[in-house]
Amino acid sequence: MTDSGANKIYIGYDSREDIAWQVCRQSILRHASLPLGIHPLKQDVLRELGLYTRPHDAKASTEFSLTRFLTPHIAATDGWSMFIDCDFLYTRDIAPLFAGLDDSKALYVVKHDYVPANAVKMDGKAQVTYPRKNWSSMMLFNGCNPYVRALSPRLVNSASPSYLHRFGWVPDELIGTIDLEWNFLEGEYPAPDATPAAIHFTNGGPWFPEWQSVDYADLWRAEERRYRASLNEGRLRVVAA
Repeated sequence: MTDSGANKIYIGYDSREDIAWQVCRQSILRHASLPLGIHPLKQDVLRELGLYTRPHDAKASTEFSLTRFLTPHIAATDGWSMFIDCDFLYTRDIAPLFAGLDDSKALYVVKHDYVPANAVKMDGKAQVTYPRKNWSSMMLFNGCNPYVRALSPRLVNSASPSYLHRFGWVPDELIGTIDLEWNFLEGEYPAPDATPAAIHFTNGGPWFPEWQSVDYADLWRAEERRYRASLNEGRLRVVAA
């Protein structure tokens, strides 16, 4: 699949979790029925391009905590673009996410309403609780909406993290709702009868030694094996930039 006429997807990249990004991408492509252009959102590259100039934040849980809001600027499309954290595993075709989107909306998210079950996440990072937590972990942006267009590098580099993550930059009525199964928070919700369409290992996934026993770890490891097999067979190009 090429980027020509493709739906643009940007996956948050963290240098500590390269395999998470690779497996996330693999899981999307394996089920895809749409042409997709999938890219890692790498902070060091964005800094080199002058698009991200904020000081380094040692308290940030990931390297893409704020760079995610540059997605529509980078996508440079009047259509829809998508951002997702790297700790997602897709079990179905994402085509339904792009079907029937209302162009009167600025963006779509899963509107979580929960209190985190763990005080620590991933590789020892503290869990922070705030309003609309994890809404920004998967976002579909409407590139022709003026509020989305206003997410310029200047705004992303100057606005407070709370303003960005709590969506202070867009009226509430312009935020559309996606079903929970497309951003299912492993460890935060009871496991449903059917496997969710997108499993989000928000507290930590099986690529970390201490998170081997999480729900759906077997599905992630199976996808990792497919990814590594595809490298050996030359079917999937490793994307490093």
